[in-house]
Amino acid sequence: LSRRTLIGLISFTLGCIFVAVLHYTLSQTFAEILLDKDSELRTYPFTIQNLQWVVFFVGMGDLFDRYLAGNQEAAELSRNYLPTDERVVLRAQDLGALYGKAKGHAEAQERFLPRLIQRAILQFQSSRSIDQANTLLNSSLDLYLHEIDLRYTVLRYISWVLPSLGFIGTVIGIAIALQYAGVTDPQDPALLGNLTRKLAVAFNTTIVALLQAMILVFTMHVVQAREERALNRAGQYCVDNLINRLYEK
Repeated sequence: LSRRTLIGLISFTLGCIFVAVLHYTLSQTFAEILLDKDSELRTYPFTIQNLQWVVFFVGMGDLFDRYLAGNQEAAELSRNYLPTDERVVLRAQDLGALYGKAKGHAEAQERFLPRLIQRAILQFQSSRSIDQANTLLNSSLDLYLHEIDLRYTVLRYISWVLPSLGFIGTVIGIAIALQYAGVTDPQDPALLGNLTRKLAVAFNTTIVALLQAMILVFTMHVVQAREERALNRAGQYCVDNLINRLYEK
């Protein structure tokens, strides 16, 4: 199993455990709000709110995977792929060793910094042009930014699904409330109170979903910015210690 799949399974399990913990620890009022414990559909624990919690935990697990990936990208800068001494000038015959170092281990081939170094070196060795190597580096940075953005596609979908599930739960709750009003005697003095309570419960799914989406989207922006920052630092590292040190006859 890939790390992302493993984290997804663990997150799904944690979501189910979290729902169980809330079931046994919350008061009746909060259990109705967060879990729809007294569901009119009589399907508890299979309610919209519980599904939302599981989806939320899966999304947070995917964010944790992206956080780990950002840490790994940042750690590549400490591997000293390139010389940092300002007096060093890189000639074509010096690049073979640097290329081999960047290609040293299979795991590095998934990281941005080694890939940037390899591309720039290959371009310079084939063209002997610093300008072309720099142009390829800039193009690669744009491609990798797009690659990072694509990695958050599932998270963006989850951040859309949560409010949608909340709205579906609210629609179902309103339908149940209206059905109750239709079959109850209009002269029943308890009609208004019961109807109001049912409508209040109907909106709980949307409230929970919006809060979950707010947390998920905020965290997603923070983690994505961190990953993009690591890519920018990798690009600056290549410019400072590779492109600017190349010697072109």
